[in-house]
Amino acid sequence: MASFRERNDRKPRSDDTRKPHGDKGFRKGPRTPQAGKQDFEGWIWGRHAVEAALLNRERTGAMRLVATQNAAKDLEPVIARSGRALRVEPVEAHDLNRMLPPGASHQGMALRTQPLEGVGLHDLVENGPGVIVMLDQLTDPQNVGAIFRSAAAFGAKGVVLQDRNSPQLSGALAKAAAGAIERVPCARVVNLSRALEQLADMGWRAVGLDGSAEETLEEALDERPTVLVMGSEGEGLRRLVAEHCDTLAKIPMPGEFESLNVSNAAAVALYEASRRHNRNA
Repeated sequence: MASFRERNDRKPRSDDTRKPHGDKGFRKGPRTPQAGKQDFEGWIWGRHAVEAALLNRERTGAMRLVATQNAAKDLEPVIARSGRALRVEPVEAHDLNRMLPPGASHQGMALRTQPLEGVGLHDLVENGPGVIVMLDQLTDPQNVGAIFRSAAAFGAKGVVLQDRNSPQLSGALAKAAAGAIERVPCARVVNLSRALEQLADMGWRAVGLDGSAEETLEEALDERPTVLVMGSEGEGLRRLVAEHCDTLAKIPMPGEFESLNVSNAAAVALYEASRRHNRNA
C-alpha cells in the first residue's frame, strides 16, 4: 500500500475553528543583520521565484530587491517588463548569505515583499470545473512548494491550506515552487472540513489520498469537479477531514518500494486527475 512521508512534519492536531491569524507584513530590519538577529520574514530568493514575483501584478506595496552584480544585469529586463520603479541594491554573495536563512540557494538575488493576498473558495471555482488541491497539515515548505509547482504544471484551479498549520508563501516554499505561487491561487481557511462542505455545496467532489484505501485513484476519479485532499506524511488525513471526503483512494504501486514523498504523490494524482478532465473536456 502507498504511504506518504514528509520531512519534519508536526504531530497532527484535530481540525478546529480558531480564527485565522493572517499573514503579517515584513518589518524593515537593518541593512546588514547581525548574527542571531536576522529577520527572514517576507524574503523570496532564487531566479524563478524572484522574477515571477516581480512580474505578478497582484503584488503591491513596498519591495526591496538585492542582487549581486551579475544577477542585477539579468534582472534589468525583468524589471523593465514589470513596469516597477524599483532599484536593485548591489550586494556581494556573502552578504546575501548573511541576509537569508542558512543554506538558501539564492542564485545571487532576493526580494523582500508583502505577502500575497489569499482568495476565497468562491474565487477558486468561479472559472468553471477542474481540480483543486487541499493540503491537510503539511508543514514542510519544500513539499508544499513542490505541490504548488505541480498544481501549476497540471492546471489546477488552486490550492487550499488551513491557515493555522501551514507555511507562509515565501522563503523556501517560494523557492521550491519556482514561481508557481504567483500563478496558482491560494485560499487559506480556518477549518478544512467546513471548506469541504462548502465546496460540496458548490458541486465539487472530494477524493482523499489514503494508502490503505481499497479503491485506486483511477477508479475514484471521474469528470466531475474534483478536490484532491492530501494528508500529512506518516499520519495521513485527519479523521474529520477524511470523513468529509466523498471517497478515499490510493495510488497503486506494483514495484517493491511502497512509499512516495507527498509532493511526488500529489504530482501523480494531479496528472491522473488532469488527464481525466482533459479527456472529458
